[in-house]
Amino acid sequence: MSSDPIEEAPIYYHGTKADLKTGDLIEVGFSSNYGTKRKAKYIYLSATLEAATWGAELAFGEGKERIYIVEPTGPIEDDSNLTDKKFPGNTTKSYRSQHPFKVVGEVTDWQGHSPEQLKTMKDHLEKLKQQGIEAIED
Repeated sequence: MSSDPIEEAPIYYHGTKADLKTGDLIEVGFSSNYGTKRKAKYIYLSATLEAATWGAELAFGEGKERIYIVEPTGPIEDDSNLTDKKFPGNTTKSYRSQHPFKVVGEVTDWQGHSPEQLKTMKDHLEKLKQQGIEAIED
């Protein structure tokens, strides 16, 4: 008998303003929710609710902010937009993939950031945009 604890698979989240249902696939090729809204080469997910919250709050569009629980259908890799550039070692547990994510549920009881935190982040992103720096680099 092994005394090793059973390691559970991580729960992954995707923050967006898209209205999705359980079983839907989130795929590459649609306009990005960030930057210049060019066609996305990657889709993003996180193992933290905090990162998914930012995703939902900062996504383009007028839809309701949503956080979905997703399962990757293929390999995922560290999100190079955050790892080793802004947060060494992937402390945000943010990942990306070119393979679809399957929606398996929705988090309905999450807490958004304060208006002040949201304004600070949006101001920062606007400053980067004015400097010609993309929020998402594929």
